[in-house]
Amino acid sequence: MRKRNVKIIFLFATLLVACGKPLPTLDGIDLKQWKEDRNGCNHFREKLIDTLTSQKDKLLGLSEDDVIGLLGRPDQNELYKRNEKFFKYFLEPGPTCGSDSSEMILSIRFNSVGLAKEVVIE
Repeated sequence: MRKRNVKIIFLFATLLVACGKPLPTLDGIDLKQWKEDRNGCNHFREKLIDTLTSQKDKLLGLSEDDVIGLLGRPDQNELYKRNEKFFKYFLEPGPTCGSDSSEMILSIRFNSVGLAKEVVIE
């Protein structure tokens, strides 16, 4: 009986893992170059602002780990009340590039359960 329960639990866990949805594709964006352009210092990201704006809704509903898997680690990470988080990606050179501040930022707001609730280019 015990062996049967272990098999059922293993089967159930395998089904849960296998049912995850694949990451979306961002058409026209070389994600390898995106990830290499940390803080927007290489000016690659700023060429993609229009392309990213038209596809930003594909990021809604993704988990924090999915966003990191797709876009890489955020340039800035902010934690707010009620466990809300913001990931920020500089689209133009950020402060660490020697410029005063970046004008354009991709900001992804995560709710308390870690899902992307809002995606804004500001």
